Amino acid sequence: MNVKTFEQVKDEVIGLRGTERRDALERELEALRLGIQIRNAREKQNITQEELAERIDKKRTFISRIENDGSNLTIKTLIDIVEKGLGGKLTISIDA
Repeated sequence: MNVKTFEQVKDEVIGLRGTERRDALERELEALRLGIQIRNAREKQNITQEELAERIDKKRTFISRIENDGSNLTIKTLIDIVEKGLGGKLTISIDA
């Protein structure tokens, strides 16, 4: 039986680390994870998208877009969402 790790499967299906396609897909996945984290934090506080949007002076549709794909999000807006909108503290780490 030929058992493969998840990393081996990803290498075969979407390409090796460092390739353009793999890097692009992993960035999209991180953006999606970020959107899900924002949604989970908002729901945990029983805040609607509309309420969160008002707190950071944005539209509800903007919050929806961020929660659904997390793309096109500036660091400033992310800080506003987390700190002003959700009352949390943003921590960013860099893996080099």
